[in-house]
Amino acid sequence: MKVSIIQMAPQLGHLKANIESISSLIEQSDSDLFILPELANSGYNFQNHQAAFEASETLEKSVFLVALCELAKHKNTHIVTGFCERNKHELFNSSVLIGPKGVIGIYRKLHLFLNEKNIFNAGNLGLPVFDTELGKIAMLVCFDWMFPEVWRKLAMKGAQLIAHPSNLVLPYCQSVVPSYALVNRCYIATANRIGTEGNLTFSGQSILANPNGETIIRGTTDKSQVLSAEIDLSLANNKYITELNDVFKDRRPDVYGNLEAND
Repeated sequence: MKVSIIQMAPQLGHLKANIESISSLIEQSDSDLFILPELANSGYNFQNHQAAFEASETLEKSVFLVALCELAKHKNTHIVTGFCERNKHELFNSSVLIGPKGVIGIYRKLHLFLNEKNIFNAGNLGLPVFDTELGKIAMLVCFDWMFPEVWRKLAMKGAQLIAHPSNLVLPYCQSVVPSYALVNRCYIATANRIGTEGNLTFSGQSILANPNGETIIRGTTDKSQVLSAEIDLSLANNKYITELNDVFKDRRPDVYGNLEAND
């Protein structure tokens, strides 16, 4: 399959402009899966909860998601996008998986970064893995990267590719993604944004790593890009690092505890 990471700069509070930018970038490529940055519909650096709430949408009445669903149907493709999600009085920093037939599933960010704690509710949908026609796809969002447990849990639940919409400002994530891909023997695609909002400058360098810990593609620090590569998701089914070492079967939960694959 062909996967494309969309590296761009969503505009704070400008829904229509963001839809137009995303549509233009996706139209440039024919891929089976496109991955967009965190909060791609709304921008990121909100001054307070009210500003974020005003820029949010519900899953059921989202102009943004309708536009992406139409695009996915038109191009017969899949899209992962960050999404500022309103659910009644709650606000979530979410990621949505879309296919040619519409929304497949949603993930809500578990680990909130800095001022996000004053704006969003922590995720409450666990760590789902979605069985699609492409393969088994899971999602994390930005600062979730800091917690190795979530990557391992998703891999143990069968995720072949973990899509990772991000608005990274710290300089560490892109360095550790290949290691997470290696130790969990899966693909990881981090779609990071670029640009500056207020006092935050985002680091770009979107990255796709394979189950051998190799970097397949990597973006620049400051350019809008469509980064594409052909991958074979079946490689993520092989958990052997040598002919005698299965990295999951060789684990020693009797010594250091277990992370159950089941919820």
